[in-house]
Amino acid sequence: MGRNRATLADVARLAGLSKTAASMVLNGREGTRLSAEAHQRVFAAAEELGYRPNVAARSLRTRKTATIAFVSDIVATTRFAGGLIRGALDAARERDHVLLITETQGDAAFEQYAIEAMLDRQVDGVIYAAMATRRLAVPPAILGGPVVLLNATSPVQLQLPCVLPDDERAGAMVAETLLAQGHRDRIALIGRNRQKESDPEISLAAEARLRGIRSTLAATGVTLLVEGFCPEWLPEHGYAATRRLLDRPTRPSAIICMNDRLAFGAYQALGEAGLTIPGDLSVISFDDDPIASWLRPGLSTAALPHEQMGRRAVELLLDGDAVGPSFVPMPLRRRRSVAAPAG
Repeated sequence: MGRNRATLADVARLAGLSKTAASMVLNGREGTRLSAEAHQRVFAAAEELGYRPNVAARSLRTRKTATIAFVSDIVATTRFAGGLIRGALDAARERDHVLLITETQGDAAFEQYAIEAMLDRQVDGVIYAAMATRRLAVPPAILGGPVVLLNATSPVQLQLPCVLPDDERAGAMVAETLLAQGHRDRIALIGRNRQKESDPEISLAAEARLRGIRSTLAATGVTLLVEGFCPEWLPEHGYAATRRLLDRPTRPSAIICMNDRLAFGAYQALGEAGLTIPGDLSVISFDDDPIASWLRPGLSTAALPHEQMGRRAVELLLDGDAVGPSFVPMPLRRRRSVAAPAG
């Protein structure tokens, strides 16, 4: 390139104005009495010279660096939750901020190093994110400035602002969908897991989804036909749980799966048994994994709103007035896996 970086003085000289006047125009400060034509000369000079403001110098004056730290456990390399970062990036860009992203992979020593490196760069705040919705142990180092938890909560004594998917309302919508189709006394559920439901450091979603399902069914006098337990929310466990359901004397008319991966297994078990979806059984689920729309028939599921959550986290951080949890709705993706009960 060979060319020295243009300075504010260069811009002022080319525009025929003082350095102070050029600075006020470029920084959008009110109170200048310059003509519109003078403003245009400053902007034209800045563009011609390729002038970029000295962010470091500005940060010394304003104590703001227009940067946000995004610290996660394993979000960044997880395709399923990449929307968290996309939403945060978009919101940061719209607010003229840059996102600095680091992933800890659960390594406490590296996490400490990464956080200190971010803070050394005088970030304006920290978004601390988790892939799975759960309660986090928050590193003390990030508590000295603005913090928003993303897809996570903190120990109750910290009362940090946090952004969460509205899993309880999603559970209610799933139950309402089946009730609206006429399912009542033969609704089964697979994915019960006592560890996920009782330990908030493992999952907040399981208990909230179950609460939404049960309360909505109870309001119309309906109880679940059977609740199948699974050691993990994986396809093989959904397959095994569905096989057990089909061995019962009373076959369910609908299956609620606690996540889409369980539903993938359920689809396989039902297909092997010669049963059709939704002709013989309806299936509905949570998360909206990318594969859900490719199943045949497409799987109806309550979507995790990752992009909206990432966006909300940036907005709360920069606005600085958030208290407690902020719940983001989980939209129901209505596909072809739910219909009225057979017979």
